[in-house]
Amino acid sequence: MVVANHFSFLDPVAMLSVTPWPIEFVGGLHTPNAPGGVSWLRKLWGYYPVYRGTGSQVAFRAAEAVFAQGGVLGIFPEGSSAYAVLRPPRGGAAFMAARSGAPILPVGLDGFTEVFPSLKRGRRARVTVRIGEPFGPFAPPGRGRERRERVAEIGDEIMRRIAGLISPERRGHYSDDPAIRAAAQGTEYFPWDDEPEG
Repeated sequence: MVVANHFSFLDPVAMLSVTPWPIEFVGGLHTPNAPGGVSWLRKLWGYYPVYRGTGSQVAFRAAEAVFAQGGVLGIFPEGSSAYAVLRPPRGGAAFMAARSGAPILPVGLDGFTEVFPSLKRGRRARVTVRIGEPFGPFAPPGRGRERRERVAEIGDEIMRRIAGLISPERRGHYSDDPAIRAAAQGTEYFPWDDEPEG
């Protein structure tokens, strides 16, 4: 499983360009932060929609099928590209990691939010992709609340690994700097908690 921060709608393209394997993705049904004319990009690779805020199991079943076939799954644990600082993860990536026992490869993506603004100014944006060390697999023990707490810890571990691969000022909730963490307060809001997709 390949995981990365998600600040731009270009992030899946960046992930595909630096990894040697075909990657299939799980991601939101709607991409409100992407221009309408780029929705066709998702058709270039395997993409399984997540009906955010619904508890739908469709994406989980698709992810399990990818792992069962020895495939590679890409996921952005934050669940949307609404902000350009690292936020707490949604539960999906950690749940899939715990359920599948797949090793996890963290990737840090920087600068992709500046690609189109820079092009408008006639310049190239400086982008950086950093690939971390694989970690896991995880097999959290317990049931019920105990297991949920362990899975949440996996989610935080995933985000800490990603944080170490991006610019310090973008580490948000996972920064060592209290001022950066304080500035990131409020970015944990997830719009689909109030209005589920699909």
